[in-house]
Amino acid sequence: MTSDISIRAARLNDRETLTELCMRSKRSNGYDEAFMALCTEELRVQDLWISEDDFWIAEAPDGRVVGCIRLSSDSCIGELETCFVDPDWKGKGVGKRLFEALREKAKSIGLELIGLDADPFAEPFYARMGFRTIGRSPSGSIPGRTLPRMELNLT
Repeated sequence: MTSDISIRAARLNDRETLTELCMRSKRSNGYDEAFMALCTEELRVQDLWISEDDFWIAEAPDGRVVGCIRLSSDSCIGELETCFVDPDWKGKGVGKRLFEALREKAKSIGLELIGLDADPFAEPFYARMGFRTIGRSPSGSIPGRTLPRMELNLT
């Protein structure tokens, strides 16, 4: 039940758990091992992401990490950098709860726009959260692959 989910800031000692979550969630979209190998470095959570960005974790009542989301910002523009939900928790409102934390923070620091390069499987979720697709961006992992470029206007 998502009302039992708690949202907290990520800590440096969460890095490996977060990396495992990102990989598990990405793999659940049906990507094969060759594809996942190409994504490994891009999905590996970095200490700087935790120490310098706004990075939140969704925890189940038993303390298990079931989702994460990360926002970087510069001036009045933000970028949704990381957003993953444990495959067993997809469709249960975890992503929505994480997105609420992100939106609240974005508004509190005066962001006018949040952009993101979405995994094609996640594009419908982001559309439900109010993002609109504005074009295509090159993949950071796979040469020749493009991703939906999306934006959310907060003004």
